[in-house]
Amino acid sequence: MDEWIIWVILAVVLGLAEIFTVTAALGLLGVAALLTAATAAIGLPVPLQLLVFALSSAAGLIVVRPIAIRHIRQPQLQRFGVEALVGKPAYVISEVTGREGRVRIGGEEWSARAYDETLVIPTGATVDVIEIEGATALVYPRE
Repeated sequence: MDEWIIWVILAVVLGLAEIFTVTAALGLLGVAALLTAATAAIGLPVPLQLLVFALSSAAGLIVVRPIAIRHIRQPQLQRFGVEALVGKPAYVISEVTGREGRVRIGGEEWSARAYDETLVIPTGATVDVIEIEGATALVYPRE
């Protein structure tokens, strides 16, 4: 069996392992194995192939992995789904109490409850969305 095929098989195995572990290390080793497969395909001897694998692995793990980890750990800049509604203004379309009510948030009608259960928020008031519980917005009147 040609050496380059062994390197390609190793690269595929490392790539699949990276998919399941998401460590950013096994994928870099897989890329190093692909580079080594290319050197094996052009006919370099095995000691040089091992040198290429060692150097490219070290370069990937020392240079690329810290950058990848930094990007993975960055906080999400935008909120999506119901998280994006928290802090938005809403318009009361049906009186909101500690038990029930209706508000319009960005063109959508939501069931709502007052964040402070003792409050009664009249129809037409503007409120802020404090939290979303399931399909119910917890709101507090704007002052």
